[in-house]
Amino acid sequence: MQNSIARKYLILVGDGMGDLPLAELGGKTPLAFAQTPAMDRIASQGELCLLSTVPDGFAPGSDVANLSLLGYLPQECYSGRAPLEAASLGVALAAEEIAFRCNLVTLRFAEDRVFMEDYSSGHISSQEARVLIEGLEAVAGSNRLRFYPGVSYRHLLVHSGEVGALVTVPPHDYTGREVTEFWQRYNRIPHLRDALAKAVAFLADHPVNRARIAQQRNPANAIWLWGEGKAPSMPTIQEQFGVEGALISAVDLLKGLGVYAGLDIIEVPGATGYLDTNYAGKASAAVEALKAKDLVFVHVEAPDEAGHQGSLKDKLQAIEDFDSKIVKPIFEALLVSGYDFRLAVAMDHFTPLSTRTHNADPVPVAIYDSRAGQPGSGLPYDEQSAAMAGELLTDGRQFFKRVLGR
Repeated sequence: MQNSIARKYLILVGDGMGDLPLAELGGKTPLAFAQTPAMDRIASQGELCLLSTVPDGFAPGSDVANLSLLGYLPQECYSGRAPLEAASLGVALAAEEIAFRCNLVTLRFAEDRVFMEDYSSGHISSQEARVLIEGLEAVAGSNRLRFYPGVSYRHLLVHSGEVGALVTVPPHDYTGREVTEFWQRYNRIPHLRDALAKAVAFLADHPVNRARIAQQRNPANAIWLWGEGKAPSMPTIQEQFGVEGALISAVDLLKGLGVYAGLDIIEVPGATGYLDTNYAGKASAAVEALKAKDLVFVHVEAPDEAGHQGSLKDKLQAIEDFDSKIVKPIFEALLVSGYDFRLAVAMDHFTPLSTRTHNADPVPVAIYDSRAGQPGSGLPYDEQSAAMAGELLTDGRQFFKRVLGR
């Protein structure tokens, strides 16, 4: 039976929504330009401030930034991105094993130079990708290297033993750019050089790629390893804050964070991590999860993907879809639920269209309290308005406590 005094907490994350002012939008950011009445209402009637999600010395990735949104201090527990994705896939890492994110990418090889044409192989489908990754395990896997399929272009390689001084880079940071130096780093390690060569040869004439090329879509003609690390040690959210929660995302990274945080991972059919994701399914699952959980964390990847693609049209659509298909239905359901609730709208980082990669700028967050009696900010939800509000939360723990009203 629904408890009319139950206290519930929602965190809704539009990955990479933040951006810089654009001349073609009259000096506004995509977030400020987009039609976002639900987020604007939450910000106007609630608290609005900035949050630093990326501590000094850390790269501004979704791993570190979403750790912060879940109330963690990355400097205390972060060990790399890929171990989190391993947890999502149910892959337990032994002490001597290192996990790598394994992207299916489109590279252009020009004599002795290598260029990153597409970090996502044209957002290859999970079905196509599974065929390729399972084939790679057969031809390039070994007692030192094991391939595991994930979602779309995002997969996992588990490496047994150390890799010396290998330093990797995220492929989405180098879209359309030369990556010869980084490709050569892998090739200096004999067993990685052998595996990459087998992968390129296997993928070159695979039926999946022949079909993609015939349809004028980018083929997955190589793999790219990055985000390496060993298994982290993290206390759960329940151990730290005394609340039980659930997490909804299409992305293995976020699911892995949820596993380590002790959250239930809710699988939503049709959740893709892009514009075609099952928004309605995510919103419905979030409302349903609140019947049993204190906290629900909902993550939507599409704005970030549009930022990496450099597509203003897609980013505007992703932001407006997040507002109308996630924030609005969840907020409206909460308003009539009988719950006392606190709902936060946030992003993990900026993904500016001009750079196609993340930056570490503080992000706007809005928090609505159903029991609040004081006036709200009176401001819409965007980057400039949050800066005008004048408050900066300096780390994720401070933010999470604010969401919990502590």
